[in-house]
Amino acid sequence: MKLQWTRAACAALTVVALGGALSGCIALVGGGAAVAGMSAVDRRTTGTQVEDQGIELRAGNRIAEVMGDKARASATSYNRVVLLTGQAGNATDKATIEKLVREQPTVRNVYNEIEVAPFTATLGQRSKDTMITGQVKASLVNAKDISASAIKVVTENNVVYLMGIVTPRESKRAAEVARGVNDVSKVVRLFEVISEDELSNMSPQPAPVVEDRSSMN
Repeated sequence: MKLQWTRAACAALTVVALGGALSGCIALVGGGAAVAGMSAVDRRTTGTQVEDQGIELRAGNRIAEVMGDKARASATSYNRVVLLTGQAGNATDKATIEKLVREQPTVRNVYNEIEVAPFTATLGQRSKDTMITGQVKASLVNAKDISASAIKVVTENNVVYLMGIVTPRESKRAAEVARGVNDVSKVVRLFEVISEDELSNMSPQPAPVVEDRSSMN
């Protein structure tokens, strides 16, 4: 059954949609209190959050430098594990992109979900993916029985990827929530799974405020 939208969920969607529109920035400085609040109980250490931001910036720059217009790829890092999405013209280019990312300092692992396919992602599809991401985030917030701030959502061509540090219960529940969003064709869980005891011993960390004036496509 598809989820019914409440006023709280719609408000949350507005927040995450704003964050998605500003995804070219590594972090918001000033005027971004609502978005920062979503990450106020991040389960990564503050240092790891900064590392993830750096990994995404360096990986994106390196991919653009080497591949140019031969591929359309994005790198998303969570707890130093990188998800690669997008399209590459052939398997060699796909492998090259993965190699470039694995070479980045502090990267622990790479999930290469790049499709070997023509660059068919239209502006309409990208907008749809952004909307799906926003709806999944809002649905996680609205679920109440899961910590939405512990989960990173990435959507590529209607496929939703979930990253984060979660318990087995949270992993299952998050996937159920994501599958209930309209137009989601598939949900892929890339979680780092911990026990309930491990979770209870963790200290939630505040999100760092890092200013970066560069932008990424």
